[in-house]
Amino acid sequence: MVENEAAQLDAVFHALSDATRRAMLHTLTTGERSVGELAAPFSMSLAGASKHVKVLEGAGLVRREIRGRTHLCRLDAARLAEAQAWLRYYERFWTSRLDALDALLRAEDEEMEHSK
Repeated sequence: MVENEAAQLDAVFHALSDATRRAMLHTLTTGERSVGELAAPFSMSLAGASKHVKVLEGAGLVRREIRGRTHLCRLDAARLAEAQAWLRYYERFWTSRLDALDALLRAEDEEMEHSK
């Protein structure tokens, strides 16, 4: 189970590593779009856009529905929440380290003030 979760997280971060895919996700926050609509701002082919959508789908960030000849995509943000939870752990780690550094620097400043 843990390996599967790690693979899913890897897929999410891989998907987010590309600026085009991040922009596509941002566009999907306002509602579902066709692959053509997702491709338009980038002047890319439908095939190129479809490759990006497949990566997003593989990461579980996008769901695609086929209606006739149109492929409609919509955001599925649950995996983003999993990635955020992973990042939050490290945010707490660094916050505690920075708080400790702050305390040390303040103590040093006070010591220097008292020694004057």
